[in-house]
Amino acid sequence: MTRRPTRNYQTDTYSKGKIGYAPYKHRRPFWLPATNYYILTAAAAIALFFIIWGILFDAEEDTPWIASGIAASGVLASAVVLREIVLRRAQKRYLLTQRRLDENLKSISLQTDVNAVYNKLSLEKHAFIVKEIQQKSDAARVLGKVSEGHLEVFEMCNDYLSLNKQQMETVGVGSPRLAALRRGKEIVQKLHYFHLMSWAQNESRYLTQESKIRVKISDKLEVAQRALTILNSASEFYPNDRRLIESEQALKEFLTSIKVSHLIEQAERAVFKGNNKRALNHYQDALFFLARENNQNEQRQLITEKINAEIVKLRQISIKTIDKNE
Repeated sequence: MTRRPTRNYQTDTYSKGKIGYAPYKHRRPFWLPATNYYILTAAAAIALFFIIWGILFDAEEDTPWIASGIAASGVLASAVVLREIVLRRAQKRYLLTQRRLDENLKSISLQTDVNAVYNKLSLEKHAFIVKEIQQKSDAARVLGKVSEGHLEVFEMCNDYLSLNKQQMETVGVGSPRLAALRRGKEIVQKLHYFHLMSWAQNESRYLTQESKIRVKISDKLEVAQRALTILNSASEFYPNDRRLIESEQALKEFLTSIKVSHLIEQAERAVFKGNNKRALNHYQDALFFLARENNQNEQRQLITEKINAEIVKLRQISIKTIDKNE
C-alpha cells in the first residue's frame, strides 16, 4: 500500500506510515494577549497625543492639549471596541467555521469497510466509494483554508488509489469493472493531488507566518523546519511539481536567512564587546550557510560582500593588535 504523511497531534509533526491520529483539536487563530494589546494601544495613543500637540502648538493654538487628549482618548476607545467586539466576533466566526467543517465531514462518513471489499469490488460498491470521496471533497472545499479537511480527503483518496491498484491487477480484460476502475482512478487522482497540495500549502503557509512572529531563534527555526517537512512529505508523491519545488526553495532560503541574520547579530554583539575572535567565527559560520545554498541572488550576494568586508576589517584589526604588542 502506498505510504502517506500522517500527523501526530501530540508532537505536531508528520511522518510516513499508517494512518491513525488523535482527533483534531481546533487551533485558535492568532490572538494577541490583552496586556500586550493594550500596552501597544496606549503607546500609539501617547504617540498620537504628542504628534497632534506638537502640530497645534506650532500653530499657536491656545489649548493644544485638549484636542490632543480627545484624539488619544478616541484611539483608546476605538481599540477597546475593535478588540472586544469586532475581533472577538471574527474569532468566533473562525472557530465556528472550523466546527462546521468537522460536522460536514462527520455527516458524510465512509460507510464501506475497504478491507472487506479487497477481494472483489462490485460496480455498486465502487460507485458508492467514489461518490463518498467526491462529497467529502466538496465539504472540504467549503472552507478551503482549514487544512485538516484537505488532509482527511487526501488520505481517503490514497486508500482508494491503493484499492484501485489491487483491483486492476485482478480484473478481467472484458469485465465492465475495468472502465469503471479507470474512470474512478482518473477522478480520484485529481482530488488526491488537489487536496494534498491544499493541505501542504495551507499548513506550510501558516507555520511560516507563525515562525516570523516567534521571538526565540530556536523557535523560529523549529517552526519553519516543520513547514519544510510538510512540503517534503507532499514532494514524495509529486516530486516534479513546480509549485512544491518553488515553495521548498523559498522555505530553505527563509531558514537560511534566519540563521545568517542571527549569526550576523551575534557577530556584531561580539565586536561591540571587543571579542573580535568570536565575531570572526560568527561571520565565517554565516558565510558557510550562505555558500551551502545553490540559489544565489543579488540580495544574497550583497550580504556575502558585507560579511567579507567585516571579516577583512576584523583581520586587519587583529594584525594591528599583534604588531602593536610586538
